[in-house]
Amino acid sequence: MENCLSAAISSSSSSPFSIFSTQGASSNVGRCQLPKPFLQLNGRPMYLLNQRRSVYLSAGTYKGPIISAANQGWDLGRFLKTLYFFNGPPSPDKIVKFLIEKLSGPSPEESEKKMETTGYVLVVGATGGVGRRVVENLRKKGLPVKVLVRNEEKARKMLGPDIELIVGDITKASTLPAKYFKGVRKVINAASVIIGPKEGDTPERAKYSQGVKFFEPEIKGDSPEMVEYIGMKNLINAVRENVGLRTGKLLFGFEDQISKELDWGALDDVVMGGVSESTFQIDRTGGENGKPTGLFKGIVSTENNGGFSSTRTKNFSSPADLSAYDGLELRLKGDGRRYKLIVRTSTDWDTVGYTASFDTVGGQWQSIRLPFSSLRPIFRARTVSDAPPFDPSNVVSFQLMFSKFEYDGKLNPTFVEGPFELPLSSIKAYMKDPITPRFVHVSSAGVTRPDRPGIDLSKQPPAVRLNKELGFVLTFKLKGEDLIRESGIPYAIVRPCALTEEPAGADLVFDQGDNITGKISREEIALICIAALESPYACDKTFEVKSVVPFSEPFTVDPENPPPEKDYNIYFQTLKDGITGKESLEQSAVAV
Repeated sequence: MENCLSAAISSSSSSPFSIFSTQGASSNVGRCQLPKPFLQLNGRPMYLLNQRRSVYLSAGTYKGPIISAANQGWDLGRFLKTLYFFNGPPSPDKIVKFLIEKLSGPSPEESEKKMETTGYVLVVGATGGVGRRVVENLRKKGLPVKVLVRNEEKARKMLGPDIELIVGDITKASTLPAKYFKGVRKVINAASVIIGPKEGDTPERAKYSQGVKFFEPEIKGDSPEMVEYIGMKNLINAVRENVGLRTGKLLFGFEDQISKELDWGALDDVVMGGVSESTFQIDRTGGENGKPTGLFKGIVSTENNGGFSSTRTKNFSSPADLSAYDGLELRLKGDGRRYKLIVRTSTDWDTVGYTASFDTVGGQWQSIRLPFSSLRPIFRARTVSDAPPFDPSNVVSFQLMFSKFEYDGKLNPTFVEGPFELPLSSIKAYMKDPITPRFVHVSSAGVTRPDRPGIDLSKQPPAVRLNKELGFVLTFKLKGEDLIRESGIPYAIVRPCALTEEPAGADLVFDQGDNITGKISREEIALICIAALESPYACDKTFEVKSVVPFSEPFTVDPENPPPEKDYNIYFQTLKDGITGKESLEQSAVAV
């Protein structure tokens, strides 16, 4: 029978597998006496002609290729082990399908996915005095907005029927599942405990709008602890994954006291008939300063027209959403060679990989940043020009590769056959510099003053004087601020002085240390919050703000001659790190 195929099977092919159409074989092939079928593939019998050469042939009307594996030391057992690791127990049908698809080489057809809108700004407290103005101004800028509200009917009546909203309550964590916040990249939190007049208010809350200075106040609804502290904790937990952390997101490896391991498996040129082999291990003391590290090592060979070794993770149990970040950072010890990182967004095994090459420095630990924008869609070392853009919200696996081949026929200039070794201590997603705030919070001036020694309460705003009577409102506002500062989320904390219904446009005073008193327009605060989202100068800053206009003088604007738009960066540039007003409390504690 094998002689019947002598015209079809040749050892002269340059590929480790020889591929022939039955149409290219002798007419005698069709008259061969075939043994019992090895398996059924798509209803057609497949025959194992020679176990040593692994030749398969389909009888009947099958017009596909005949596949011959070269016998230059190719390890069928390792090939099957590779399939088993990534795909579970292999069936003969799956093996032959894979071989035919691998060798026939059609371009993969990627199903087009409907891309969800990303980059939302979430406004919390959107029906309040500051919040609704934030929403209005964001929409004027054409930015995608979502709002988190408790009362849907009230929100749609106030903000419009087309507003995208999340119905939830920050005081109840169960109402804030992570899936509600998919696509949210930035947050402006204007939610606050409600303080109103004891004697009641008009339906339009006219007394409240004048400010607490003009009425005897009391807490309405949930307590300051529930809104300002527990509510802040719940909100941070709900949005943290979506807005990202300043220090990045660890995806694999060992960093400080944190570790995250992935299930890596060898994916070498054995899948194409080669003999290279590699492994990925955890070396508990081989990293920097004797710390743990991953270790990708092996022996690469060009025998059987191979030439690559790689290690790949199993698909993650759930996709990693890295939309809050700008790229991937590898911490590794180089060997002077060029490697590839391949990132996949499809759970299919044989599909497009978004790929970046990187050069290493021999004998040095180094951090290598690969921006998402540098990842190119590659399938079997060829660029796929019509592939969809890389989707950082759906990362399902990683692969490291050392290969003779680059892309589109180019060769790796650092490739050398033989052993290689690449310690890899971590893979993490990173935010590119300059980092801007992802969480802007509207707090209040005066939050550090109730417990400040030596302060003249008679000269302080009512909320400072009545902090205890108002359920320790400022104390819990300060605790809520601390949660933000400790969260790792890039933030800006805006502390307005007394809020008014006056228009924006007055000259402003920005200060730090929690010492100033005065008034400020709600409209102005809304504009400051939006500007802070885009300013690296506002990042991780806490500051107070007021207008230069005293309480005794109303501020008005001539509609025919409005004030020019402010460049808030001028103010943000004056701010310093680490000043919150708590310094005076800590110094006093030390002195005592």
